[in-house]
Amino acid sequence: MDSFNADNASDFLKVALAAADKAAAISRDYYAGNFTVTTKADLTPVTQADVECEHAIREIILSAFPEHGFYGEETGQTQADAEYLWLVDPIDGTKGFVRQYPFFSTQIALMHDGEIVLGVSSGTMMDELAWAEKGGGAWLNGHRLTVSDISNPDRAAVSTGNLKSLATTPGWNSLGKIVARADRIRGYGDFYHYHLLAAGKIEAVIESDVNILDIAALSIIVAESGGVFTDLNGVAPNLEIRSVLAASPALHAEYLKTLRGHVD
Repeated sequence: MDSFNADNASDFLKVALAAADKAAAISRDYYAGNFTVTTKADLTPVTQADVECEHAIREIILSAFPEHGFYGEETGQTQADAEYLWLVDPIDGTKGFVRQYPFFSTQIALMHDGEIVLGVSSGTMMDELAWAEKGGGAWLNGHRLTVSDISNPDRAAVSTGNLKSLATTPGWNSLGKIVARADRIRGYGDFYHYHLLAAGKIEAVIESDVNILDIAALSIIVAESGGVFTDLNGVAPNLEIRSVLAASPALHAEYLKTLRGHVD
């Protein structure tokens, strides 16, 4: 198994990993439950941990790259027209964090002229740190990731998540066709099923009700592990993404034919 050579890391990656490490220290301290929870305008929760993690990440990144833009879940977007834009969700899975599920993560990605070129996904309580840079492969805890070579839908393990909006569209019936053929259906959720996909342990992830901050880092990790990552209509990740179809290449094409045109 290939091991990561830190000498190959760019300055961008080194800074992103340092920011993820700082956020992990903060969220781990709060995880026991000693924090306040407030509700945002969109009725989603936010905690002290979310805010402190994002401020720490923002300080580390912009201290190193003051000319870059920054788009954070809690602090919004600055320098929207910058050549480089950092996309940050300090605690992706806040609802789970509040209820002490271990599936929350810190997501840090870098977009260059509209293309995601770097991603770090830190599953703090599960000791899973994944990262990828364009052209540099994908890695989990220092070991290279590669998607599964299973191409038969009858043998595929498929993980789903956040399907509430899909349930009210014709895409629900299309998803049913995929479910009916799959070998295993699970809902690992949040960052974790993307790590499993990139590691070749499952074959596909299907989700709705996401935003770019949730999945930017995960999209390049999947792509650099050999997978394909789009929305449910086959559109590449962008700032407006709202759904995900991520899979090994053969299965992505198969599932896309089933889903395309039946999903909002």
